[in-house]
Amino acid sequence: MGAEPRRASEWTIHGERIIDDSRRTVLSVADVELPDGVRFEQYVLRVPAAAMVVVLDDRDRVLMMWRHRFIIDRWVWELPGGYLDPGEEPAACAAREVEEETGWRPGPMTRLLAFQPMVGTIDQPNVVYLARGAERTGLAPDVNEAERIGWIPLGEVQQHILNGEIVGAGSVAGLLAVLLARTAGQL
Repeated sequence: MGAEPRRASEWTIHGERIIDDSRRTVLSVADVELPDGVRFEQYVLRVPAAAMVVVLDDRDRVLMMWRHRFIIDRWVWELPGGYLDPGEEPAACAAREVEEETGWRPGPMTRLLAFQPMVGTIDQPNVVYLARGAERTGLAPDVNEAERIGWIPLGEVQQHILNGEIVGAGSVAGLLAVLLARTAGQL
């Protein structure tokens, strides 16, 4: 089967050079050309895939972590999740991260959505799962991950987003997907 024909609005990539390559990121500069002939360099960041979980309990509360994010210098609520280890399945990563970060083992999980957080500059596949229920493991949450763990009522999530207390792309996307599913009668 041959290559798909080039589309009129498709950019041409003339090359890409790596600036920095570490365990968790590859920063490069791509030499690109727009359809109208304008040529320029574009920074590209490639980051390993990540997985996270919206854990809902039987009282419609979401398991979240209150943590400081130094890059934006803010305290925010986030869903548990993290990078996939090499060869790790997204669902296994998601379940592992919930347990390590919060001390809770998620119940049965279903895939909720997949997304890319910033397609103009960053390539990082993200998968969000929905878990119904969780069991306390007795292990302490990871002190490096969160100041505290909380169960936030689903009905308060939108206000937390509007207040700027939930800002991470994965947390916002996952929570809005759950709210949409609930409104559509699918949850």
